[in-house]
Amino acid sequence: MRSSKSVVSVAVLTMVVVMGVSACSGTRNRTKLAYEERPVELLYNTGYQRLESRRWSDAVDYFQEVERQHPYSEWARRAILMQIYAHYQNGAYTDAIAASDRFIQLFPGNPSAAYAFYMRAVCNFEQIVDVGRDQAYSEAALLGLRDVIRRYPGTPYATDARVKIDMVNDQLAGKEMNIGRYYQRANQPLAAVNRYKAVIDNQDFQRTSHTAEALYRLVEVNLMMGLTEEATRNGAVLGHNYPGSPWYAEAYALLAQRGQTPEVAPTGQRESWLRRIIPG
Repeated sequence: MRSSKSVVSVAVLTMVVVMGVSACSGTRNRTKLAYEERPVELLYNTGYQRLESRRWSDAVDYFQEVERQHPYSEWARRAILMQIYAHYQNGAYTDAIAASDRFIQLFPGNPSAAYAFYMRAVCNFEQIVDVGRDQAYSEAALLGLRDVIRRYPGTPYATDARVKIDMVNDQLAGKEMNIGRYYQRANQPLAAVNRYKAVIDNQDFQRTSHTAEALYRLVEVNLMMGLTEEATRNGAVLGHNYPGSPWYAEAYALLAQRGQTPEVAPTGQRESWLRRIIPG
């Protein structure tokens, strides 16, 4: 999930004031930056020039040297922020999270701590994998994004966090649906019902793209178990909330076959199983 790069770029330019970037030539290759006492302005500005050249690892070396030679200074504070940004742009999310944690620990009351909290959440967000795998990053991203909204309401960080929270919830709901379908195929209907109900009953999941399918699957599974009344009830809820959904058209057809035609007729087109597998 790499939709955050532009937001992060704007954020770092807003939160980090560059200090005298014109003072350096910076021609060193990235081998191993040996310890050598140099003016802090030289180290910082060389790192910033590497950043502008998109030489992310080289930039990190110089900003780390600023932090090492001038700890707890204003330069060190800014250098840590730049390390977060460079690590993130380089795809080194674990290192970016570590730098964010370090900034939060050292400067918890600084206004730029908002950026560190936001980046820690975004780095977990960027590592979210498909619904068939462990969702530890999704859970970590969700906690971090909620923390940003709680700590910094009304900021651009909170605004972006709300958008990402909806995306994470869609991912987690998709995970529940994936497990539910597995149980359904394995002829374990009760286990499947529990997963589908988790999507419907969770208020955070109710706004996701999976709710209509979850209701349809409940119709399917309840009919499989002979619970026609429960299937009809779920079909009615599906028809009331999603009358134009292809999932409701499918549910309506299933119920009609059992003589349980819902009151609300579907307004959308029934979608074939092949079209659901291969859209378009």
